[in-house]
Amino acid sequence: MEELILILDFGGQYNQLIARRVRECNVYSEVVPYTISIDEIKRKNPKGIIFTGGPASVYDDNSPKINKDIFSLGIPILGICYGMQLMTYLLGGKVEKANKREYGVTSVNINNRNSIFKGFKSKNNFLMSHTDYVSVLPNNFKNIASSDNCINAGIANTKNKLYGIQFHPEVNDSINGTLVIRNFLFNICNCSGNWIIDSFVDSSVKKIKEKVGNGKVLCALSGGVDSSVAAALMYKAVGKNLTCVFVDHGLLRKNEADEVEEVFTKIFDVNFIRVDAKKRFLDKLSGVSEPEKKRKIIGEEFIRVFEEESKKIGKVDYLVQGTIYPDVIESGLGSSSKIKSHHNVGGLPDVVDFKDIIEPLRDLFKDEVRQAGLSLGLPEYLVYRQPFPGPGLAIRIIGDITEDKLNILREADYIFREEIAKAKLDRDINQYFAVLTNLKSVGVMGDDRTYDYTIALRAVSTIDFMTAEWSRIPYEVLSIVSNRIVNEVNHVNRVVYDITGKPPATIEWE
Repeated sequence: MEELILILDFGGQYNQLIARRVRECNVYSEVVPYTISIDEIKRKNPKGIIFTGGPASVYDDNSPKINKDIFSLGIPILGICYGMQLMTYLLGGKVEKANKREYGVTSVNINNRNSIFKGFKSKNNFLMSHTDYVSVLPNNFKNIASSDNCINAGIANTKNKLYGIQFHPEVNDSINGTLVIRNFLFNICNCSGNWIIDSFVDSSVKKIKEKVGNGKVLCALSGGVDSSVAAALMYKAVGKNLTCVFVDHGLLRKNEADEVEEVFTKIFDVNFIRVDAKKRFLDKLSGVSEPEKKRKIIGEEFIRVFEEESKKIGKVDYLVQGTIYPDVIESGLGSSSKIKSHHNVGGLPDVVDFKDIIEPLRDLFKDEVRQAGLSLGLPEYLVYRQPFPGPGLAIRIIGDITEDKLNILREADYIFREEIAKAKLDRDINQYFAVLTNLKSVGVMGDDRTYDYTIALRAVSTIDFMTAEWSRIPYEVLSIVSNRIVNEVNHVNRVVYDITGKPPATIEWE
């Protein structure tokens, strides 16, 4: 049985990064709601538990709490920010509102450089983000770190292996923050660090075989990275019991539908069905401008199409989707705040005509999905294909959707991607695409006045797609892209470049 670190989600904004940092140490982690029962924790048998941060104050009546029996399980626990305050509060210490809040990188004095702070200097810079602080320690706890405005920046009960830190070691702004997590994993929890993506693939195949047996499986194949890896994983588990259905909903990029069919009929030895549903989707989306409504409509139509196809091919027991971990987090499942609905998650209709839905990549980040794809033998050009959202170009057109707008966006997006590849930036930039805004502006072409659309270009650099920086594309490349778009694409007279990171923006515009 693989080692597991349980991460209890108290609603903090960096929770997904904690999971990433643990996995980077080759230890498997799983984020679960703070409402998880003690019995379920025992069943999962984790090597350690991490309490995440969160926006609440522990002394408020409605703040998230846990059963204090968790501290009697003999499992090492690390509390981060709110997690440390909650540990203190439940074990009899005192948490109060600070006279001076701490936000940003702060110098922390490390008073005990053993165990969790092994390998650190006496002073270290960590990211603080808190308005409350631990004023009185619980019994049997000692102070192990402090800052100018936070007397208890780190606390420890070494006998019971309970540790708390007020700062966020998971973010890049915390110098050597990952070392805190490594120390917890290997010095406190005695993890061996033997989890690799190959072991995930092997354990997933085993679980799928046990779950599915001889059942028939229908895979929702979009042709993107996530659904492709999901299909490959399912094929390894169930073989010819898998049927891949590719829905051409008319919202794909230029030439993409034909490319998807060619790739998957040659790579996969599975039943492949292409459904032409362009008119059906466009009719449903006619006049719809609100992005969440677009996602709900597309999610429901996807399911309806798969239900219909499954009936044509006979009894189907399971539906497979390429949902990945950022989809789950951004859809607000568990304790984290909802950012947007994903068609694989929040966009599902209430009634689904299958025994169950299988999401084999649900716990993986994007870079881990790519690693899994390579492990499964998929070619690099497919694994590193540009990410594409399930709702397709529908959420890259601001406002209502028409065939004319789709054609404008397809051509502009194709030019952008072509020039990025020519500049040999396609492997350096993690995602890049065009957006058709609903803004029209005055322009001049030749001697004529124009009043046409504005295209926005978006390009980001990221590891896990949970946070991202806008890419510094050379001006000469942007100039070529802009000139080509306004000259080659009808009804576009202006091109702008999005220089916003994530957060505060999301990667997609809708």
